[in-house]
Amino acid sequence: METPMISVVIPCRNEADNLAFLLDEVDAAMKDHAYEVIVVDDGSTDQTGEVLQARIAQGKPLRHIRHDRSSGQSAAVRSGVFAARGQIVVTMDGDGQNDPIYLPILADSLLKAGPAYGIAAGQRLKRTDTKLKQLSSRFANNLRGMILKDKTRDSGCGLKAVHTDLFRQLPFFDGWHRYLPALVIREGYDVLYVDVVDRERRHGKSNYGIVDRGLRGILDLYGVWWLRKRRKVVPTVTEITND
Repeated sequence: METPMISVVIPCRNEADNLAFLLDEVDAAMKDHAYEVIVVDDGSTDQTGEVLQARIAQGKPLRHIRHDRSSGQSAAVRSGVFAARGQIVVTMDGDGQNDPIYLPILADSLLKAGPAYGIAAGQRLKRTDTKLKQLSSRFANNLRGMILKDKTRDSGCGLKAVHTDLFRQLPFFDGWHRYLPALVIREGYDVLYVDVVDRERRHGKSNYGIVDRGLRGILDLYGVWWLRKRRKVVPTVTEITND
């Protein structure tokens, strides 16, 4: 079976310095696949737009989607998913910490796993974040695991591959991108996990704060728990014809 087109979606805000090298790495990693790259510029105030337009002028397989104001990472991911032309969307962060070598690995793993699987989710090893971020992530992941029981060790990893049509039907809310495995399970699909190695950020600092991931995340967690509880049965749907 021929590998379908893959859409690489990269949400970012003020990451011009990191995109300058990251997009070259994405092209190198995806060279053996049919692909497009969609960078969603979440209201950047640096030279992100100039970097992207220069690459487009060079004929790179790149699309530039821009928010007129910063709307958050979840909204940026969603804009990229609905703009995608590929049958599979692979997401990654725009800060350079996600290594693009895992993009084709995630997409190919999801395809090989078969139709029962809806997502291939990256799980980071050897975290390079600050101790505070690591501790907050560990607490959040442990709490999420106890409540959702989705067997996800690291829900915050930006590297994920999802079938595009499934991605678009998942219930959306701010913070949604951190609960994709649980939301995919809610739709009746299995989750495939792939270990990935994180990298250090070369330039700048995180544009999405710990407070957003922590305090608001607790409310999101109970919202996802409620969504899963409200869908008890996922039926198998078939059309009956007279043929």
